[in-house]
Amino acid sequence: MSKILTVFGATGNQGGSVIKAILADPALSKEWKIRAVTRDPSKPAATSLAAQGVEIVSADISSISVVLPAVKDAHTVFLVTNFWESMSRDTEVAQGKTVTDACKQAGVKHLIFSSLRNVNEISNGRLPNVTHFDGKAEIEDYIRASGVPGSFVLPGLFMSNFFQFFNKQGDTYILAWPVNIDKARVPLFDAAADTGKFVKAAIKNFPTSINQRILAATDYYAPKRIIAEFTEVTGYKAQAVEIPEDIFKSFLPAPVAQEMLENILLLEDPGYFAGESLEPSLALLDEKPVQWKEFVARNQEKF
Repeated sequence: MSKILTVFGATGNQGGSVIKAILADPALSKEWKIRAVTRDPSKPAATSLAAQGVEIVSADISSISVVLPAVKDAHTVFLVTNFWESMSRDTEVAQGKTVTDACKQAGVKHLIFSSLRNVNEISNGRLPNVTHFDGKAEIEDYIRASGVPGSFVLPGLFMSNFFQFFNKQGDTYILAWPVNIDKARVPLFDAAADTGKFVKAAIKNFPTSINQRILAATDYYAPKRIIAEFTEVTGYKAQAVEIPEDIFKSFLPAPVAQEMLENILLLEDPGYFAGESLEPSLALLDEKPVQWKEFVARNQEKF
């Protein structure tokens, strides 16, 4: 009999990637029955999943009574939370705790959480405002203390963010960041294509993946390399420049300016993953993740 895999955020980049990866895997697609959780089952993405035989469940992750049916009888649960929806660390953490508590009550054997490092902690208090990282780290701590067996897949910097990061001036694309363009290290990640590859690694390596962090990124790139490869693929003129922190902040809406500044500063010191090697995580994969050059070639018209 198939085991149930409940996927939260099923119509988003990460959850959708997990479902796609399981359905495409000849062995896992037979071993697992997927239950997709979405707030709006009428969305085209949800109806498309239903047409592929995926069970669709409507649930809001802020209430344990609503979450419980979504995780009932599930062996494994994939959870992703969205800070940017509420812009509230308290709301995001409460949602993560609610799903964890529901998983505990339901006897879930494996909770895989899309986590991030605690930047305040790894920077020794120098970068205290990267709330969308620190809240996820708090949820990870809660899962570890809950007794629910957990694995943690930590996504790198989304390649799709560069659609916004690049600023076109005349015929030249500019990446203007307040970090050293040679020293900063960016762990690039194609979330839509590759989340499922890393989550599959957590599933296939269960139970040895319990309590482990899997770093989801294809490689560490210096900003200079990001620009060089972008130009190589597209033929467009491009340049990476280091700018003062206050200038960087002036380009951003006030509510997120400090958070995004510190998020970029993190890339130089202490590092997005605090300097941890990607190699052990990459060694767990069946398929290679998407490289930056591939992503640019596939999405050239979006830049």
